[in-house]
Amino acid sequence: MKKAVKTTLVILLVALVLMQFYRPAKNSGPIDGPSDISVAYGVPADVMNVLHKACYDCHSNHTEYPWYNNIQPVALWLADHVDEGKDELNFSEFGTFKTKRKLKKLKEIVHEVEEGDMPLNSYTWMHSEARLNAQEKKMLIDWAKGLTQKISMEPVQQ
Repeated sequence: MKKAVKTTLVILLVALVLMQFYRPAKNSGPIDGPSDISVAYGVPADVMNVLHKACYDCHSNHTEYPWYNNIQPVALWLADHVDEGKDELNFSEFGTFKTKRKLKKLKEIVHEVEEGDMPLNSYTWMHSEARLNAQEKKMLIDWAKGLTQKISMEPVQQ
């Protein structure tokens, strides 16, 4: 029994060491590219500050990685988390979305912020600055609703 436990631990240790040599691609595109929501719609500075601190790491083409991103399997988990976030909403590509998708994403922003589902608790545990206070939540909700009205007035993109 002892030998089986030791063998298992050695195999796990070797696997953990070998994992350190694999590095997933980093999400390090431009901060505010031409299709970014801030370029396409002129987001107010105070709203942009909140988006950058609470949303952009997972919902843009540019992530500011913490030190622990250099440790596997954490880096793999973070890469997967960022990929999922970008699949759901990518502020860096918002300007390329069709009108219907833009409106849907803005509605989801309102819902997620109102319900307190975004930013995720797993993110705010390590990034306390990303926690939204009541004023910031209201600001994001009001901004998203206002942008929804503005986009609703634009000609529809198919």
